[in-house]
This record gives sequence, structure tokens and C-alpha cells, in this order.
Amino acid sequence: MTKQVQQLDRVIIRFAGDSGDGMQLTGDRFTAETAQFGNDLSTLPNFPAEIRAPAGTLPGVSSFQLHFADHDILTPGDAPNVLVAMNPAALKANLGDLPKGADIIANTDEFTKRNLSKVGYDGNPLEDDSLAEWRLHAVPLTSLTVKALEGFDISKKDAERAKNMFALGLLSWLYHRPTEGTIAFLEAKFARKPEIAKANIAAFQAGWNYGETTESFSVSYEIKPATLRPGTYRNISGNQALAYGLIAAAVQAKLPLFLGSYPITPASDILHELSKHKHFGIRTFQAEDEIAGVGAALGAAFGGSLGVTTTSGPGVALKAETVGLAVTTELPLIIVDVQRAGPSTGMPTKTEQTDLLMAMFGRNGESPVPVLAPATPSDCFTMAVEAARIALAYRTPVMLLSDGYLANGSEPWRIPEIDELPDISVQFTTQPNGEDGTTYLPFKRDPQTLARPWAVPGTPGLEHRIGGIEKADGTGNISYDPDNHDRMVRLRQAKIDGIDVPDLTVDDPDGDARVLVLGWGSTYGPIAAAARRVRAAGHKVAQAHLRHLNPLPANTGEVLRAYDKVLLPEINLGQLAMLLRARFLVDVISYNRVRGLPFKAAELAAVIQDVIGDVIESD
Repeated sequence: MTKQVQQLDRVIIRFAGDSGDGMQLTGDRFTAETAQFGNDLSTLPNFPAEIRAPAGTLPGVSSFQLHFADHDILTPGDAPNVLVAMNPAALKANLGDLPKGADIIANTDEFTKRNLSKVGYDGNPLEDDSLAEWRLHAVPLTSLTVKALEGFDISKKDAERAKNMFALGLLSWLYHRPTEGTIAFLEAKFARKPEIAKANIAAFQAGWNYGETTESFSVSYEIKPATLRPGTYRNISGNQALAYGLIAAAVQAKLPLFLGSYPITPASDILHELSKHKHFGIRTFQAEDEIAGVGAALGAAFGGSLGVTTTSGPGVALKAETVGLAVTTELPLIIVDVQRAGPSTGMPTKTEQTDLLMAMFGRNGESPVPVLAPATPSDCFTMAVEAARIALAYRTPVMLLSDGYLANGSEPWRIPEIDELPDISVQFTTQPNGEDGTTYLPFKRDPQTLARPWAVPGTPGLEHRIGGIEKADGTGNISYDPDNHDRMVRLRQAKIDGIDVPDLTVDDPDGDARVLVLGWGSTYGPIAAAARRVRAAGHKVAQAHLRHLNPLPANTGEVLRAYDKVLLPEINLGQLAMLLRARFLVDVISYNRVRGLPFKAAELAAVIQDVIGDVIESD
């Protein structure tokens, strides 16, 4: 049977099932093969916080969305073109996001009366007309998988578990994905269980063959590789990119890297990744709690290492006192906050941008720290290097705000050449720096950066005292003098205010837009995609994105005042908006959603058009 092959420029697929159905693994494998093929891509893993929510229930649904295309894309997509639903809960939880006419591939074996009743279905939606507006492909994925694995010496339970590989094989056929990488992955993953490896490979191949031979799918689809900037690419998640950025920074600084960390969702993968790279001089310490993690990292910084601690919002709260100690001792320290939905435990597997004010002000006393935020998963690499540059050059702790969307999402990343990375090597102080030639002044400052010298403990003649009590300017002796304290507070603030950061760039194609959409952190993709839609509809809009939040770029006020209206979407209740209003007296328009999910491009496009309409009406 000859089947039609249809060319598409992009597609959005969502795998959804019970949290034990392996949807994240399935999505990861499909993503890896898509990256290998050369498409541009963006992903959105979405899974429950519970270790194992009740099987077959709505809270237990886990999904993985992948948007891939033959051109540059910016988001995982607003709505899937294809939904793979492994059970009734997956169908019900995701049907509302599915546009009319989209494809549904449903595992009929799981649509039992018991499973249907768990999620409130009175009847079977696969057998009535309730799904008439979509293209339904009812496939008995579980029984087909078990049938395909009858000849293997494995239990029925293990055979049923391979249904996600059958689904992966079917989708791989449907979209002409490569298969070699998945087969190699399965062989490596189950190297100690060769029969399980063979069974999963057989299930994967059976899914491919089913697509090739069944009459249920008469069309397959091709999405050509995207045209990307020349170079070597790999698929990378935000947490991976951040870990690699820290490694690159340590190499470029010629310093050992020490990570003191306590496992916490969604930051733990940075600890896992860095622990694999001891050959780069990386030392990872899984501490007994958050306070111990940051304390060890600060101790490593005192000892001459690039000290790093990774956490999420609850951990930042616990680390606050030690970060304040890093401020007053003026030691380089990187604090990575992979933000998640709060308060308290909140929704630990969901994303938010709600830690900005805590990063800015969440310490006692006047404790200024630089705050940075990557814009995309691959940008986590760049901003990790930038955080190290600032920490080392200005002798200060730096807060790096990633979030769950960036951490778990992935995209193609062009691996930089070594000569593209900045030289951030450090010169330790090895000789006395006092005017008499014999005295060491631990708080004598560089006239340009206001950074104090950094002497490795044990250097002969450079013994000195540091600690949390206020120090005298220059000598570092304990001081309770009011005027000295005022001077030190102002010096520490001036040091942060004087950090060299690039100007804020504006994307305003014609130069005459009257509305600016400003963002920070992970809102970059949805805002840029929304701006594209608005421009395609014939409207003019400018876009700018902040990656340096403290200090802000020097031209920020000038940019804000150049437009009639400034729209600021945030996944919080307006934290950056409050800072900008206070600093620049510009009445930015906040657009806030706090749902644990990234913005949708269509949603933001509609908001932008409303603001443009208001500007036109006011003329």
C-alpha cells in the first residue's frame, strides 16, 4: 500500500498519559531524534509534583509537548496538532487545549469502564460522537505491544510498560523521524537487562511497522530541517546549559568549581550534571540542608574557588543570611534560583517568575546583589558565564534567576568555540598592597570596579580577618564607627550600581512603533512569538528583553520613555513593573498570569493589539 507523504512547515505534538506511562522519556527520545534530524524545536514537559499520584486520575497526568519546524521557532506552541492520549485522564486533561480538527491517538485498551469513571466520563468518548470535531485514531496500544512481545522472556507487566515505545515508534513513522539513536539509547539504558532492551526495541519497531501497514493512517508527514547558523548543534535543556556554562566559566577563570547544593525541584539536575564532570576540576557536595550548601560554597569562595549553590525559591529563603555574609565579606558566589510556583512548597513542578523581589531585597540590611535572568534554555549557558564574570570581577554574590520552564525545556544549541568565550581569569593578590609595602589591606578597592583584593588563605604575609561584623574601610578591622558604616554601605551599593552591563536593545523594525513590550527571563519566547503575530497582522510593536535586572542597563529609562505605552507581561503579580515604576516613574502596563505555565503567544498577541488599539483611540 502506497501512502501519501504531506509536507508541513511545523507541528506540535503532545504525549500525555499516567505518570507511570513514561511520557517524559517518550518525549525526550522524540526530541532527541528531531534535533538529530535538524529541525528547530522547543519543548514543554509538564508533570505532577507527587512521586506517584493515583493511577488513572487527573492529578496523575504527565505530558510532554514538542514544537518542531523547518524554520526558527520561539515557543513549545500554544495548542497541539496531535495528542497521544494513553488513558481517559490524559484525554480529559488535555482536550481543552486541542484545536478543532487536530489528531487524537487514543489507547483504547485503557478506556475501561473503571478508568472512565475515575475521571467522570459517563460513557466512552471514543465510541460516541463527543470527539466528532477531531480526527480520532483509536489504537489498542497496550494489546498491540503485548502481542508484539509474545516471544520474549519477560513478564506481561514488563511487556505492557513498553507501550510508550510502541507509541514512539508509531509517531516516529508518522513524522519520518530517525530511529538509530533511539535503538542505541535503549541498548545503553538496559545494557544490564538485555532481554528488556530487546523487548523495548521490538516494541518501538512494531509501532513503526504498525504505522507503515495500518489503514488507520493513510498520510505521513515530512518537516524539513531548519536553516540554522553554521556550527555544531546539540539539543540542550536549561539545566544542562546552566551546568555547562558553570563549567566553561570555571575553565575560563582558571579556577576550580565547587558546588554546594541540597536537592530541590526543579534545580536538582544541575547537581546531577555537574557531578559527572570531575575531570574538569569540579567538586560537588550534596549537603544535608540548604544552609549547609551555601555555607560550603561561600567557604570554597574564601579558599579561592568559584563557589556556586543551586536551589529554588524555598531554598533561597533559607540561604538568605549566608548570602548577606557573602555581601559583607565581598566574596564571589553564584546563587542559582530555578524558580517554581509558590508560596511554600506550592506547585514544585510548575514554573513562575515570583522570586525577583526576594532576589533583590530578601536579606537583612542594605545587601545589594547583581540579579541576572536567562531568556531561553540555551541562554542559561551564556548567563551562567556572565554571572561568573560579574562575581569574579566585582567580588560579589550574584543571583541567577532561571525557572522551571527554562530548566526542563529544551532547544537546539550551537556549541560555541573556545575563542568565543570571555577571558574571566582571576589574579589573586600575592603581595602586600599597603603603602608601606608590608601591610595587606583586605578592603583596599580597585578604583574602577570597587572590588576588594582576593587573597588565598595561607598566602604568607596576607593573613586577614573577614566575617559578618562590619569592617573598617581598607584595613578590614572590626568597626562600629557610624561614619565608616555609612561609607561601607554606600561603597557596596556603588560597586553593584557600577557593574558594566550591555545596553538594552530594542527590536523595532520600522523604528516608529508606539507600543513597547518589555519582558525578562523566560517570557522572551512567548513575547517574541506574539510580536511576530502582531506584525504579521499589520500592526507595529517594539520588543525589548531584560537579562540584567540589577543593575539595569544604563539606557533602560531612555528606552521606556521613548514609547507611548510599555506593556510588561510577567508570571507574577507585577514585581518588575513595581521596580520600574519606582525607579523611572513610567506607568508600565502589567499583564500578569500565575498559573504555573508559560504564556501563550496568541494570548499575548491579543493583549498587545488591545494596547495598540488604546493608543490609536487616544489620538
